[in-house]
Parts: sequence; structure tokens; C-alpha cells
Amino acid sequence: MFQFLYVEESAKDQPITRQIIQRYGMSPVYCEKYGEIFNRQSQNFRLQKENPSLILAKKNGHLVLETPKGYGIGTAKNFYFSHLLNCPFDCRYCFLQGLYSSANFVLFVNYQDFKDTIAKTIKENASEQCTFFAGYDSDSLALESITQFAHNFLPFFEAHPEALFEIRTKSTNINLLLKNRPLDNCIIAYSLMPHELSSHLENKTPSVKSRLEALLKLQHAGWPIGLRFDPLIFCDNFDKLYARFYAEVFETLNIEKIHSVTLGAFRMPKNIYKNITNLYPEEKLFAHSLTQRGSLVSYNESFECSLLNFCYEELLKYVPSDKLFAYDLQTMSATHD
Repeated sequence: MFQFLYVEESAKDQPITRQIIQRYGMSPVYCEKYGEIFNRQSQNFRLQKENPSLILAKKNGHLVLETPKGYGIGTAKNFYFSHLLNCPFDCRYCFLQGLYSSANFVLFVNYQDFKDTIAKTIKENASEQCTFFAGYDSDSLALESITQFAHNFLPFFEAHPEALFEIRTKSTNINLLLKNRPLDNCIIAYSLMPHELSSHLENKTPSVKSRLEALLKLQHAGWPIGLRFDPLIFCDNFDKLYARFYAEVFETLNIEKIHSVTLGAFRMPKNIYKNITNLYPEEKLFAHSLTQRGSLVSYNESFECSLLNFCYEELLKYVPSDKLFAYDLQTMSATHD
């Protein structure tokens, strides 16, 4: 599955590390710090993406961070944490390909430290409900057979019903969820866009049809689900394409059992945008109606507003306004600037 398995010295005695080495029978290459491998000079992201390695490491400090300003799904406080860097999928609009010089995976295996920090954060904000988002720097479920992420964190959040937990994914790897009792405070959120755009921009991902089928199975099993229409991508016949897509989504799913719907336009920190356009100079996505706005690259303000307003009004045909959250650059700031 991976070209090489690297293990940071500080991570070699972690339970997940021992499990992975035993399960896959790979002889690890040990290193002092994961950056020795991950941050090497002159790496080719595009070539590495085809045959990445796995690095097991221990994350120290900044285990739980506040989300960008304006980002959330209704709670007073919002945080995210990243157990994994890089994603097995290859979406052209993803900021990760411009954020890191390496396409190798880094799995932070000190799960107990994450749990302790989350528990501390919950306690420090006891008077306000918090949401914790996973899947910002990778896909939360795609590598579950290796990471055992959901297996480890679902029981933790079951013991903390006062907090919300969002698992963000495009993966149809939901067997673990279907075998477990659903948690009212755990939202399984899927990123979605029209089929025509997904087939071009979301390489190596399950089809949109497969994701909708997975969402329906999760609903039938009792799991709260979230729909993440983010990023919106302008294209020919944008209005017709998105209107038709939203109609299909809400004809497929039970609207009453949807926890939340989010909406956001394409946006990317300017330095990351520059790196990605150098990687994929032929990509048409980066040549259309984009402009620099402060530290971010997005559609110009009036154009972005028109896209968001159209989609917002379309979505209000199906979901109540208290379940619908729209993000624009007026309310959000970037965390990877």
C-alpha cells in the first residue's frame, strides 16, 4: 500500500504504531523527526502522489486549534484537530497540494494526547457548546483501516455528549459506522459537488452517486449527516447545473434527518494558490475569474456574492435557514496563510 514506512523515534512505542507494523509486516525506517522525510528539498509532489510513503510521528503542541473566524455549524465555539496530513484523494481545488512539498502521509499516532487536549478544551468552555472538526488536513475515513481514527475517537466523543464532533469525508468506507450505534453528537459530513464538476476535479474519489448512497445508508442507520457544498466552482450553465444537483440530493435524502448544510465559494491563500498553479499550469480551474483579495485568492466579491446568493436561495427550497450556513470572505480568515 505504501512505498516505505517511516517511524519517528518518539512514536515507535505508541499503540497505533505497533498495530500498523504488526498488521502490514513492513520493516520501518526510523528517523529522529518526521520533518527529515516530509520536508526534504526537491521533492516532486505530483510523482510522489502516485506512490506515497507513510510516516508515523508524534504531534507536539497545537493539537487543537480554533477554526477560521466565521466557520461553524451553530455552536458558540469551534475547533479542529488533524491526526493526518495529506489525503489519498487528488482534488484539484484542494489546498493541501500547495501547502506541503511532500505527498507522503504523516499520521500522528499519539491519539491519547489529542483526547486529553480536547477534554481540556471542553472543560475550559463548559458554559458554551463546542464543535470539533476532523478532516481539515486529510480525509477522516478514507484510511480508517490503517489509522483506526474513528474506531478510537467515537468512544471518546460518546463519553462527551456535551460536545459535537464532525467527521468530514468523501469516502464511502462506512462499514465501521454502520456496525456501531449512532451518536447524536457525531455528524458524518460529506463534501459534494455536481457530478459534472466532480468527474473532472475530484480525482480518485468515490463518485458523487456513491457518496449519496453512503449518506442514505448512514441516515437509515440513524447517524446525523451533514452536507458540505464547498467549494462552489463556477462553470458553464452554473445555475442549471447546481439547481439540478440540489434537487437530486434532496430527492435522495431525508431532509428531516440532515443536521446541517454548509456553503462556501472557492478560496485559497495566495502562496498556496501560486504553488498549485505551478504544479498544474494546464488546469482551467485556476484561469477563470479569480482574483487576489487580501491574503486569499477567490472570485471577485460581487461575483462570489452572486454565486453564494443563488445557491443559498436554491437550498432554502429544501432546508430551513437554521440548518444552512454560508461562508464568504467577509466572515472568514485563512488558517494557512
